[in-house]
Amino acid sequence: MGDPRRIRSKILHPKHPWVRERLAEELILVGEYGLRNKRELWRAASFLRGIRASARSYLSLTGEERIKRESELIARLHRLGLVEKDAKLDDVLSLNLSNILERRLQTIVYRKGLAKSIHAARQAIVHGKIMIGDQVVRSPGYFVKKDEEPLIRLRTVEETKAA
Repeated sequence: MGDPRRIRSKILHPKHPWVRERLAEELILVGEYGLRNKRELWRAASFLRGIRASARSYLSLTGEERIKRESELIARLHRLGLVEKDAKLDDVLSLNLSNILERRLQTIVYRKGLAKSIHAARQAIVHGKIMIGDQVVRSPGYFVKKDEEPLIRLRTVEETKAA
């Protein structure tokens, strides 16, 4: 019959659809990072909003609980490549949307020089030309972890024929 749970959206849309300044900022980011639509941008913004909300809530805690939660959050963000290992909550709160978008597979493929443009990087990923380790990843929005970054490479002709 289907899943009984209510599936909720993973993103928050802007409250007002036509704010000139926001539209201009979004258009610049969409062009700079080669996003397909603004929904991809809003998804990254929602992810960032969740991280920052966690950091703000940990600031209100005291004692051991704060230290434990803070170190867990920073360790998680370090694994994702967003902050350094010795970062503080202020560093987490200073993260911006560009930091999140820089960790997308599409951006990293372009920055490593595996594609001539950000749009060519997206096409190479969707067409299955990019591998992380031994795994073909076809999602340009894949969030690359810090330890996966050196494993990103082009798929060879032999690997393509074998598949």
